[in-house]
Amino acid sequence: MTETTTSTTTGRADDVAGRRLGGRWIDDWRPEDPQFWESGGKRVAWRNLTFSVLSEHIGFSVWSLWSVLVLFMGPAYGFTAPEKFVLTATPALVGSILRVPYTFAVGRFGGRNWTIISALMLLVPTIYIAVVLEPGVSLGTLLVGAMLAGVGGANFASSMTNINAYFPSRLKGRALGINAGAGNLGVAVVQLVGLLVLAVSGVQHPKVMVAIYIPLIVVSALLSAVFMDNLTQNSNAKGAMREVMRHRQTWIVSLLYIGTFGSFIGFGFAFGQVLLVQFPEDFDVPVKAAALTFLGPLLGSFIRPVGGALADRFRGSVVSAVNFGAMALGALVVLVASRLHSLPVFVVGFVLLFVLSGLGNGSVYKMIPAIFNAKAQLATGTGGDVEAETRLAGRRAGALIGLAGAIGGLGGVLVNLAFRQSFLTLKNGDGAYVAFIVFYVVCVVVTWAAFLRPRPGRLAGV
Repeated sequence: MTETTTSTTTGRADDVAGRRLGGRWIDDWRPEDPQFWESGGKRVAWRNLTFSVLSEHIGFSVWSLWSVLVLFMGPAYGFTAPEKFVLTATPALVGSILRVPYTFAVGRFGGRNWTIISALMLLVPTIYIAVVLEPGVSLGTLLVGAMLAGVGGANFASSMTNINAYFPSRLKGRALGINAGAGNLGVAVVQLVGLLVLAVSGVQHPKVMVAIYIPLIVVSALLSAVFMDNLTQNSNAKGAMREVMRHRQTWIVSLLYIGTFGSFIGFGFAFGQVLLVQFPEDFDVPVKAAALTFLGPLLGSFIRPVGGALADRFRGSVVSAVNFGAMALGALVVLVASRLHSLPVFVVGFVLLFVLSGLGNGSVYKMIPAIFNAKAQLATGTGGDVEAETRLAGRRAGALIGLAGAIGGLGGVLVNLAFRQSFLTLKNGDGAYVAFIVFYVVCVVVTWAAFLRPRPGRLAGV
């Protein structure tokens, strides 16, 4: 294995474009070969995972900035609670849309190269916030800043697509779980940073938040440049996206990911505002809400690799089905607590939802490579070329990772809009909680019908 080589496939436009940016390129990458893996492949894969995690983590923090910044925006800013829910929904929407081109960017420019570029793009929303955020600013001006923050959420798709190619099938669930879980941890960390700033500087100094992150973004880009690699084979052309869109499992997995990741990021963005609006007597100052909001995202992020590891052992569909049932029960706990106006039970129920959504994130994402590996096995069993089908499975899995991540991220928008409408019409969140329960039950039924119900032609091992 060589880490800096000359391409032998000069006809590939995406390779040529990527090599114009320079950087280390690995042409020979065979993670399924045990000898190759143990003789150096493992070391390279884990090194790239480490620095991918760092960049994605900071991206998630920037994506989640507005979930904290709205806590700084008291009466002096003049915004209503529904307007603040729009501010927190906007990054989720933009980030989800951008995940599709970010998935293509890995194949177009190379994983290392795009990690550097995408990290430096995080400077745009942070510098913008540092300039415009102050009392008297218009909602439209802040919505532009919220839109710019969407680039932080898009980093997830390119990072996951890149890392998926580095690991053998038996370790994909764990590797993707670590990559995503440590990235998701950025949601909790930015809230901890917000809590620290609120406690030390008060609500008058929200710009301290971005002053902390700007140098970290620069350091992350530099470390990616020094320690990461590009894989020649890590191409996710538009053709791969078109291919996976023809598979019904693509849309099923995307629906399930709305239920897991959409819940995680939606709750992460909205939880602080929900506490302030639903329990105003308990949160007379924003720092009290900030002291609670980080706990759910923290635990949900840490448990995501566990979901991937459980899926490696028990199958992703089994873990996901059980997990969605538990999420429906968790949402029921939140609904009951809301009706009883019990803050302790309400917080416990929400933390449980965060944990279960994190667990489900890992198990649903493990299903993606498992689906295409199962399809590859069926093809080789009928005379297909093993090596070609394995490459095709990896290419399609990478494309679906980006597409499912984009669609799943839209769940974060739906969660915030559900809360906004519920508080507008019912003056509480009960309507949203009922909608969550119904959706999680639907996900249980869909998972069973698509992947667990005994029938001819069912994909094995998903």
